[in-house]
Formats: sequence, C-alpha cells, structure tokens
Amino acid sequence: MATVSIAGVCKSFGATRVLKSVSLDIEEGEFLTLVGASGCGKTTLLRIIAGLDFADAGSVAIAGEQVDDLAPKARDVAMVFQSYALYPYMTVSQNIALPLTMRWLTWGQRLPLFGSWWPHTRAVRQRIAGEVEAVAAALGLKPLLLRKPANLSGGQRQRVALGRALVRRPRVFLMDEPLSNLDAKLRTQTRAEIAELHRRLGATFIYVTHDQVEAMTMSDRVALMVDGGILQVATPQQIYDDPSDLRVAEFLGTPKINVLPAFGGENGLRVLAFHWPIFTEHDGEAQVAVRPEWWSLAPGLAPVDDASCRVVGRVRHLELLGAETLVHVEADGATAHLVAKVVPSLAAGLHVGTTVTLCAPAERVLVFAMNGKRLARVLPEMPRELQHG
Repeated sequence: MATVSIAGVCKSFGATRVLKSVSLDIEEGEFLTLVGASGCGKTTLLRIIAGLDFADAGSVAIAGEQVDDLAPKARDVAMVFQSYALYPYMTVSQNIALPLTMRWLTWGQRLPLFGSWWPHTRAVRQRIAGEVEAVAAALGLKPLLLRKPANLSGGQRQRVALGRALVRRPRVFLMDEPLSNLDAKLRTQTRAEIAELHRRLGATFIYVTHDQVEAMTMSDRVALMVDGGILQVATPQQIYDDPSDLRVAEFLGTPKINVLPAFGGENGLRVLAFHWPIFTEHDGEAQVAVRPEWWSLAPGLAPVDDASCRVVGRVRHLELLGAETLVHVEADGATAHLVAKVVPSLAAGLHVGTTVTLCAPAERVLVFAMNGKRLARVLPEMPRELQHG
C-alpha cells in the first residue's frame, strides 16, 4: 500500500493541452476513481502515474518518494489495460506468472531448454507456481490455468489481466477502463469482484472510467475531470448530493438533472412563472437544478406550501421502466423537458397532455451562477446588512 501525490501536473500533445495543472492526493489503501467524458485527460494522467508518459510540468510521488525520473518497472505499480494485453500464445498460468518470471528469473534461467539446468531455477519456478495458484484461486481461475486467451470469455480474460497485476503485489493498482469491453451483466458482476478484491487486499486503487455507475458503486472517493482539470473530489454520495459545479451535477445521475433558468432578488428566486423560497447573495440571472427523483408529482394544479418549489406543466411522454416511471413534462419557459422519476402508482392515471404540478423541497434544490459555480444560501429572515457582518 502507498499514498500517491500528484502536484501541478501539466501535459500537452503538440498545441493541445491535455492536463492543466492537476493536483490530487490519494490516501493509502484508498479506491479512487477518475471519471469524466472521453478526452478529458484521465487516461493520460494514469499513464503519467505509471511512468508510461512523462509530464511537461509538475510531479508525482508514491509513498512520499518522487518517481518522475523512474522507469515504470521501478515505480512498483501494476496497470490493467482496457484491451487486457494478454499474450495469445501463453496459457492463463503463463500470462499471470509473467511479471514474476521477468522479475525473479535471470535471462539464463528463462531459456526454454537450458534454463532448467541453471542453479536454483526449479525452486524459483515452484515459488512462482505457488503464487500463481493462490491468485488464480482468489479470482476463480484455477480451472482455466491451461487455457489460452482465445478460449476465454471477455470476463475471464479480464480476470486474467487482474491476476497478472495482482500477482506482483504492487504498491498501487492502476486500472484503465477495464470493464468497457464487457456486456452489461458481466460488468455488474466484475464491478462487485473488483470492489471485493480491493476490500480484501487493502491496496491503493486508481481506477479510470467514463461510466458514472462504476465510479459511484466502487469508489471511496470520486474525482470528476473536465477539460484536463479536476472539478471536484468527494465521496460518491457527496459529489452526487452536493456538486460544486453545474458540470458535475449534469455528469452524474440518470436521467440527467433538470436545469431551469432563474432570477435572484431580495424576495428569493423567480423560476419560470413561480416564486421559489430560496435566497442567495446573488442578484440577477442564475440556474436551479433538481434531480428527477427529488420531484414529487400531482395531477392538475395542486396546492403547494410556501416552503416548497413548484412548476406546472403538461405531460409530454411517459417511460414505464417497471419499478419506476419517468414522466417528461413540458413547462412554459423551460429550455428542455423536465423529467420526474416516480413510482408507477403515481403515474397510473397520467397521459400525454395531462396538466401536472411538480414540487421539490427547497433544501433539495441546487443553485448555480451562470458560469456554473455553486451559489451559497443565505437565511431569508436575516437582514442583508447583518449577513455581511
């Protein structure tokens, strides 16, 4: 186990800036996920940590030691690639054993015919075989040790790639979208296996993905990257409930968070044609955001108490998903349809064209400035001059 510290890392490819002064501290034994859209720089950052690429500026430290000038093999990290990178002519056992074979055997001991006559070769190979068997047992690969990659499923190949990384017992595991080639059912199963592996090992994991579900279900903390920088680092629940930037709020969550234009003043926020009892120190144009599951829904023009935030609109589409129903609502002045996620019984009597009232608790509504930055609340009963001291 080891800490990883990234300080002011910058990287450009030609005129394209890929990483813009990225800084991040990862705790010993932590599972941290770098998540973001394709092209945001997350894989480049992972490769710089591994030593496969070098930063133009900044530094990387592992266990308190700067590793910028060290070769990849000297950093004591293991990387699992998106493409698995298995040798097709080797068996599962040989693929898993390869890191130890290269590390523990000399070039002479590795010779196919004469290596077995080299001093101590048999003892070292028996030790390697023991390590491979232990890893294979942990990953459920023992029945597959004599097979070659062509005879394995995608999930089995992924486990072999994990085993090859695991057998080294590195200080840090680096994983670059390792589940992207698997089908949905297998991804769910393998997510659980990787999370369980992390709990059992207690090692430091740095995981790269564009899949928000992987980031939310596996991580101790999530670092969301956009355009070569890190916007926010927090636990999965914190980053979902309390995003610091509208881009964070929009990236996480399915369906996407609802965003509405607003106007702030002394009497709270004006959202479409409605007054919302939310107060900020920002006067003028703003944006409010409400996650689909935070809406409550009632048919018609339902009465709403003064502490709630409401919108009235017309049903434009219904998506029946079994355990839940997505209700798409068109509201005058909104730039896009609003989506409410409700239990099927609440949507049973609705049809296209029905007038409905959407209501959200004021404490659940997120408020952002026009530049996307989160706006802080102020207490409405406190005079403005007292709020500023």
